Amino acid sequence: MRIRGRTIIKWKIYLVGDQNIMIIKIKKLNSEAKLPIYAHPGDAGMDFFALAETEIKPGEVIRVKTGIALELPIGYVGLIWDKSGLAANHGLKTMAGVLDTGYRGELQIVVTNLSKEIYSIKKHDKVAQMLIQKIESPELIEVDELSDTSRGEGGFGSTGK
Repeated sequence: MRIRGRTIIKWKIYLVGDQNIMIIKIKKLNSEAKLPIYAHPGDAGMDFFALAETEIKPGEVIRVKTGIALELPIGYVGLIWDKSGLAANHGLKTMAGVLDTGYRGELQIVVTNLSKEIYSIKKHDKVAQMLIQKIESPELIEVDELSDTSRGEGGFGSTGK
């Protein structure tokens, strides 16, 4: 497969010069969709954009369509995070933010409005960012006992304020 002059082999990360280059395949599911971007070189998160205008009322939870599908390499996950300006200035919080490697459907951003004001999302507004992270898939083994620790079963609040 060729993409803009590069030969792409499924599930590969390429060594180019002294850098590992990961290829993430992105598909527009709607011609009006805006492709995700990294706003600045070195940014951790790529920005995702709303496909259409919508409103979110205080306390409401909505799904914001992006019109985008992704193919992440095996061994990686896409984690959806808030845009700091939307969170700090407008009380918008993203939820349900794990994109697994096998998912091929539309990326929809789950957003809740924690403010007391209605917020209008315009078409192509930034709504969230995605960080790509390497993951481990350990073998799970059922046991009768777990090892002892100084914390033991101490949970919520057990280490003080």
